[in-house]
Amino acid sequence: MRSRLTLSAATLALAALALTGCVAGEGSGGQAAEAGTGGDAEGGELNIDYATYNPLSLVIKEQGWLEEELADEGVTVNWIQSAGSNKANEALRAEAIDVGSTAGSAALLSRANGTLIKTISLYSQPEWSALVTTADSDITEVTDLVGKNVAATKGTDPYFFLIQALGEAGVDESDVTVQNLQHADGNAALNNGSVDAWSGLDPIMAGAEAEGAELFYRNVDFNTYGFLNATESFLEESPELAQAVVDVYEQAREWALENPEETAAILAEVAGLEQDVATTVIEERSNLDVDPVPGQAQLDVLEVVGPILVETGDVASQENVDRALAELLEPSFAEKATQ
Repeated sequence: MRSRLTLSAATLALAALALTGCVAGEGSGGQAAEAGTGGDAEGGELNIDYATYNPLSLVIKEQGWLEEELADEGVTVNWIQSAGSNKANEALRAEAIDVGSTAGSAALLSRANGTLIKTISLYSQPEWSALVTTADSDITEVTDLVGKNVAATKGTDPYFFLIQALGEAGVDESDVTVQNLQHADGNAALNNGSVDAWSGLDPIMAGAEAEGAELFYRNVDFNTYGFLNATESFLEESPELAQAVVDVYEQAREWALENPEETAAILAEVAGLEQDVATTVIEERSNLDVDPVPGQAQLDVLEVVGPILVETGDVASQENVDRALAELLEPSFAEKATQ
């Protein structure tokens, strides 16, 4: 590890949180825990998500590195699974988790709508979204979606991928019926014929492709980065703990880049994928080898997404978007982790 927590500061901060009932979250098995309970009374809790779209989170959870790093401080680590960026945003908004994984577009959406989060690190620059249909479909390009039903999880990168793809093709969003389904449900709806197409997300999408689904439209530029976000209250009250999280993420990045097969095996186990499918996700569509420090490159991408959020009614005004862009990124933790 590049750094370790300062014992006294972390312990006192987390103990104060536990005593005042400010540490709220869920147990490691995904069950809700009462605020201020369920962890070490002295050390407190860290409530953090893991997600199949965030391979580094899976590595950290599997290896037990956070638990090891925080053992001396008496901090209990509670892992809560996020099924999508929208679910991670819900948990962050409710302060059920302290740190959560989203796409950049979802982080911007959440901040623009008033959730006090900061992006403290980047975990990937993936090509994790594409437009998908069945092998026997007559849909071969975006314009073929006119009059069709398309599944997409609103508030996530696949949804914004769909909106950008429609705009690029000159298709009005009103000409397409968007079914707001969680990612796995969207894939199931495509398979059972309830929808004509699905705006997919890896690794579910890679599994569908291996079973014969067609990725009929791909565009890596319409995918935003993987953002690791934390609540402002957590960062203010437990900065040493936040630093430990980002430090361990960099440990996981180094390990994952050196051990792609083992990383794919972890993903395959958690996501229920065949090893070769998981390998495709890790080696071809995840791009974990990115600078973790959030900065101008991410703002450039989000400045394209921002007006779409306003046009679709997901955010009330461009002013809200601009304010969120100015406030969202907090690079200091990733900068320290990479020094």
